[in-house]
Amino acid sequence: MRVGLIRANARPMEAGTSRVAAELAKLGHDVRVFECRGNASADEEFTESGYVVHRVAPPAPPGPAGRFVAQLAGVGRRLADRWSSGWVPDVVHGHYWLGGLAAATAARRTGLPMVQTFYSVGTAQQRLGRADASLGERIALERALTRAADVTVAQSPDEVDDLTRLGAARASVAMIPSGVDTGLFQPDGEAEARTDGFGRILSVGLGPGHGQDHLIRALRHVPGAELVIIGDVGGDGNADVVRALRQLARRCGVEDRVRLAGPVPYERMPRWYRSADVVACTPRSAPGGSVPVEAMACGVPVVGYAFGGIAESVVDEVTGRLVKPGDVRAAGHALRELLGTRVQRTAYGDAAVDRVQCRYTWERTASALEAVYQGLLNPHAVPA
Repeated sequence: MRVGLIRANARPMEAGTSRVAAELAKLGHDVRVFECRGNASADEEFTESGYVVHRVAPPAPPGPAGRFVAQLAGVGRRLADRWSSGWVPDVVHGHYWLGGLAAATAARRTGLPMVQTFYSVGTAQQRLGRADASLGERIALERALTRAADVTVAQSPDEVDDLTRLGAARASVAMIPSGVDTGLFQPDGEAEARTDGFGRILSVGLGPGHGQDHLIRALRHVPGAELVIIGDVGGDGNADVVRALRQLARRCGVEDRVRLAGPVPYERMPRWYRSADVVACTPRSAPGGSVPVEAMACGVPVVGYAFGGIAESVVDEVTGRLVKPGDVRAAGHALRELLGTRVQRTAYGDAAVDRVQCRYTWERTASALEAVYQGLLNPHAVPA
């Protein structure tokens, strides 16, 4: 099978595209990744891990609006023209909404079947409290993409609901969680230094709606523990978030137990996970679930709100604890219980590693996508 994966600018959340491409190549497929790059002056091509990467420059300089979004349809037309006289995929797979814009144009012009993975949709970002001025346009384009794709891929039941509300037919939505690099995220290895005398609760991701305000309130119920928050304190809109969190910590009397660690390179994240006793996930919205899965892969139990990708990945009282969304007191009690019971943390951590190895590897993700592609190309075949 010839598979064309399309992404835009290799955004961090699309890093999994490379792993999917590598795993599909291992399964014997001819895989090519087409990366739309708004700042490229010429096309590039190179081979990586058994597949070919094509970096595609925009077809023309930015127009009056000067926006990359406006160029993606042109990139799609370029891909369709390229495929008409050379290598042509059997199936096109758009990644994130930006890659999807180019993929939809190319698929429409060539009549090829299209799969779309959003990772996160604009309506979920709205629930997180983001106030991006372009969010309305993004949601409108995502609504059009759900209708253009033959299959849309969701990572949790909540994302299935988001996609159907955008207009996707429920029967056309496949739930396939993203994998985790179990070679990088694993229990064995170095860990970041600990603060003497404190248990460590780790929270990953900083921004509106990520729920660290809930954790700071919950920290009042967890004596002897520190909360370490990883995220870009200088990111867009985060200055106000950081200021509010620090003010809240002072009001709650836990200022000396809240630490903002700043941004951390992806390859260094396992060290931080392994340094924690518990990873806490208390956002306002969680259509995906990469943080709990990465923590579990490192053998760390998770306490989180029972919805979205968190509830999909964490098994209550097996790999961690799930509490009612928004219940700060219940979150605090669950954190205190786990921090006070090393044997239970170890049992949950061992079970978490087993669950990730069975369900959340990139090999499993690629195999599930392979089945989706085959279903599009041979709809009358009985699935394995």
